[in-house]
Amino acid sequence: MSAGGQPHLAEVILSSQTGRSMPVLQQLIRRFEELEGQLADIKWRRSEDSGAVYAPGDEWRRWATSAMHLIHTAFGEASPHYANFKAVYDRCAGYDHDFAELKGVFLGASADYRGGYVFSVEASISGEVLGDFVAMAKLALTEGHKDVAAVLACAALEDTLKRFGRLSGVDVDDKVLQEVIAALKSKGLVSGAQKSLLDVMPKIRDFAMHANWSKIQDADVRSVLGFVEQFLLTKFG
Repeated sequence: MSAGGQPHLAEVILSSQTGRSMPVLQQLIRRFEELEGQLADIKWRRSEDSGAVYAPGDEWRRWATSAMHLIHTAFGEASPHYANFKAVYDRCAGYDHDFAELKGVFLGASADYRGGYVFSVEASISGEVLGDFVAMAKLALTEGHKDVAAVLACAALEDTLKRFGRLSGVDVDDKVLQEVIAALKSKGLVSGAQKSLLDVMPKIRDFAMHANWSKIQDADVRSVLGFVEQFLLTKFG
């Protein structure tokens, strides 16, 4: 939302595409705004020896690391926004002329994202891919293909939780489902009934991925699908 309570253009565009509001999108826009505001908090100093203007490493690197993570989340690793920011960051030594480049790339990325001009798959989460997995799993279950449905449902579960984790700033890459769930719980990102339901999901997932079909019932598949649909609705809807 903008300061006046009206939705940003990015929210309007994405809502029109998906038919739903996007809390995650709003969180990213708010984070861009927060980091823009933090630029003014960086304390600049002048070297007594050379006269060069610089910022202490702990200050500019703290801001730049957060900014780089946000750009990666919003646009993806292959985007020019992320590639340009990382290239400048890698050679930045904290001097004002170097940091001005970082600031320029960040402000450009912020303007593009808040303006609704660029969306990465991770940031927009239109639900199309996950929706396809859920739909295919439901169809397979209806047609009596429980094992296929279990694999599809568990794939949707894992992908949903990892997408949510990335967008919430949690390191979930290369982690197994149990570790992803533990990370989300530690950050307080899942609670109540969702937290309790998640406790049994890894076992169902492991049965499906290791072809232990006799240990999976139709009810297990339905519980996974029900959880994914509800999670998408409450976290992304």
